[in-house]
Amino acid sequence: MHVSSGRWLYGFVLAMITTVLWAVLPIMLKEVLKGMDPYTVTWYRLFSAGLVLFIWLAARGRLPSIRALSTNNRWLLVVAIVGLACNYVFYLMGLSRLTPGTMQLMIQTAPIMLMFGSMLVFRERFGLGQVLGVLVLLPGFVLFFNQRLVELFTQMTSYTLGILITLAAALTWALYGLAQKQLLTIWSSITVMMVIYLACSLLLLPLTNPLSVLDLTGLQFWLLVACCLNTLVAYGAFAEALVHWEASRVSATIATTPLFTFSMVALGSMLWPSIVQPELLNNLAYLGALMVVVGSALVALAPSLIQKLKNRRLRRLAITPPPAGS
Repeated sequence: MHVSSGRWLYGFVLAMITTVLWAVLPIMLKEVLKGMDPYTVTWYRLFSAGLVLFIWLAARGRLPSIRALSTNNRWLLVVAIVGLACNYVFYLMGLSRLTPGTMQLMIQTAPIMLMFGSMLVFRERFGLGQVLGVLVLLPGFVLFFNQRLVELFTQMTSYTLGILITLAAALTWALYGLAQKQLLTIWSSITVMMVIYLACSLLLLPLTNPLSVLDLTGLQFWLLVACCLNTLVAYGAFAEALVHWEASRVSATIATTPLFTFSMVALGSMLWPSIVQPELLNNLAYLGALMVVVGSALVALAPSLIQKLKNRRLRRLAITPPPAGS
């Protein structure tokens, strides 16, 4: 079992770096999508990140052998590759129809889907704290969409389609996560990501137009470069945060990503109103967003908090002397 290094402050800083990078990512991607299609944007992000990881592993003589995988694990690798490729493309297709804040909030359903998938596939337990988190999260979504509930359930508008595509992105990420979970018992996380990133970029290549990068404006080009770096740096910070801090606390910190996205959109719309469009939400919607974040954080934290309470209770029982005459 993995034990964190105990350098919790360092882990917290790395988790916050990941959160901020993932919060700003949809804002940058939204502008890039004005000049490039989702397939090509995804290809550039995955290929650049995979290439850097390939060079890093090759320099250390740690390139993996696909032949060493069993037949079952090869099928898991295929599921992970298709799942992540679909996740990245669906994410951008949804983002083209939604605001960055709405997109980041909806993608919070992905860890919940992964949790339910883990219950079915790996027989993991679904604790009381996680139930409470889901019970906070679901009404939060209802409040967030209070202005557009009728539209979502009665009309197939671009907004409704964006929500459905985003749910598909969350589902395919959960499938990828389940497959990756098993692959991590064979390869390191860096190796798994290198193989999946490069395989995804190869899978998407026939659908892409790499030369369309020449049609981007100067701003869009540098934002694309920033998005590619974001893919690599954010994941690296996330992986390193897990080394120094408990996974549940890292996950809970990252669950606050939508709040940072909403804040950055508000700031960006004031500084660059021609580029960043403001979120048109009422107070009830913002309350709903907060509830979704709290629910997500509670789902992530609940198992470790309950276990700590149990351990503390056992320690108290162990040091409490038996009553006289027993």
